[in-house]
Amino acid sequence: MINDINFSVTESLMGQHILEDPLLSLVCGGAAGALSRTAVSPFERVKVLFQVQGKSGYNNGTMATVVQLYKEEGWRGMFRGNGVNCVRIVPYTAIQYAVYERIKLFVGGEMTPLVKVGAGLIAGTASVLGTYPLDLVKTRLSVLTAQKLDIKNMKASLTLHGTLLNIYHNEGGILALYRGIVPTVLGVAPYVAINFALFEYLSERVQENINKKPSTLVVLLLGAFSGGVAQTMAYPFDMLRRRFQIATIPSSPFKYKSTIDALQQIVRRDGLKGLYRGWGANMWKIMPSMAVQWASYDFLKKVL
Repeated sequence: MINDINFSVTESLMGQHILEDPLLSLVCGGAAGALSRTAVSPFERVKVLFQVQGKSGYNNGTMATVVQLYKEEGWRGMFRGNGVNCVRIVPYTAIQYAVYERIKLFVGGEMTPLVKVGAGLIAGTASVLGTYPLDLVKTRLSVLTAQKLDIKNMKASLTLHGTLLNIYHNEGGILALYRGIVPTVLGVAPYVAINFALFEYLSERVQENINKKPSTLVVLLLGAFSGGVAQTMAYPFDMLRRRFQIATIPSSPFKYKSTIDALQQIVRRDGLKGLYRGWGANMWKIMPSMAVQWASYDFLKKVL
């Protein structure tokens, strides 16, 4: 039996010793998540604004909106909500990598692509359940501090603590802190599954062809590609979770009865393209973010 707190050591093809343990993955995954999200924080905020704005708002493209945010709110506005996002993303990515590595150890040996997808689904679901209230608060802060939305007259303290308390006391207690969790799980779980399985598959193919572990540059490229593909496939549910998260804010234009009702309303109003509002801004965020995350995770794991 494998002891949870001991490191098991395996040799890579280059003869190096690499620590392989869920605890190590917990630490490296958390650090990698914080680094990656900070690097792309302006694009993260622009994506959220595109997803939840009404008819008015920011409509001049991703880079133009980043510049607009800087002019209107300064550099702080470009990173608004990033502190909360890092508080969320550290345990979020840490749980993902740790659970995924634990499943790999439990299964033992080489995992088939289908098993990897299953492990990713479990890891993604676990990360959402463990950190969802922080994701809800991050979205609220990104939206409520914007100057171009149809959402006004909010008196709650725009801080992590203040927003959590406001939601808990005024919107329905504990259940309110998990509003929108269904579309979130439906989006995050397959995203993590595809991202992890595709990245590992591509890494293994590259390693077989060059007979050594991929370089940092290759890891960056593979991380960007796998993250982009995974997010594109799961994107409509990512947009839905943002809209559910602001649905109870006064003057919010989004009133949905269920996930199915939300999908139907969006398609009726904007067509299928409505399910991908903000996708361009998201690609500006997710591809460099996942590139940095996979590369920093790989680097930190080797060093530690």
